[in-house]
Amino acid sequence: MSTLFTTPPPPLQSAIATFPHPAVLLVTLNRPKDLNCISTPGHYELDALWRWYDTEPSLRCAILTGNGRAFCAGADLKEWHASQSSPNSNSTSNSETRRSMPPSGFGGLSRRSGKKPIICAVNGACLGGGCEMIINADLVIAERGAVFGLPEVKIGVVALAGALTRLVRTVGRQRAMEMALTGRPLDAQEVRDWGLVNRVVEKGEGVREAVRVAVVIAGNSPDSVIVSREGVKMGWEGVGAEEGTRLVLENWYSKMDKGENMKEGVRSFVEKRKPEWVPSKL
Repeated sequence: MSTLFTTPPPPLQSAIATFPHPAVLLVTLNRPKDLNCISTPGHYELDALWRWYDTEPSLRCAILTGNGRAFCAGADLKEWHASQSSPNSNSTSNSETRRSMPPSGFGGLSRRSGKKPIICAVNGACLGGGCEMIINADLVIAERGAVFGLPEVKIGVVALAGALTRLVRTVGRQRAMEMALTGRPLDAQEVRDWGLVNRVVEKGEGVREAVRVAVVIAGNSPDSVIVSREGVKMGWEGVGAEEGTRLVLENWYSKMDKGENMKEGVRSFVEKRKPEWVPSKL
């Protein structure tokens, strides 16, 4: 499979990378006995994978899901507890190392900016860091029976991987406070009503639906997808409407205008045929 790419994907120990469509990357968290909790090395593995995905011209959309009955139940608390019990547990530097994760956050996703879209296909428990990842994902497909929540307050910790400040922009202050302060679990339909999930599908259909959506995205101009995502992201991150439009025009549209995909899109429309996109150079 790596022969299809300009560089091979980075190695993974706690996840599996597959390609259900030539332009789609599917990442499956693969620690089912641990409810797909992510350990410290796992954050860096996934960060490297998302960075590779962003630079690989042939890939246009990615999906994250979990193997077994959980999407991701959060941090590996067994790892954290073991580090607390180690002889050097009082060392500040060791403590910082134990708790560290890349700038892109939990699973390389909770604080990721990135260039290309990532869809989360939530197949089960989506708690703590798992929920922090979906809050910053571009689209979320949830299966019936999936459970979401930020239970950190129940065990004396805090969701510090980027969710709290992002959550309020999506669900509003009161709902964000309810999630953060009570730690109660929410079902898939409730989080859909709150705006955290795009759609709810039957059990076992999450990845199938995510692939369907990813293929639709991959069929669009890769330049247009990248720039459109950037424009939406600017608004969500609090950039004013006019300022965001100016930044998109000055920093992205001028590059897009010089590329082949815009010309091909208009030309194919006039000629009434399917466009033939080239890999994005943005």
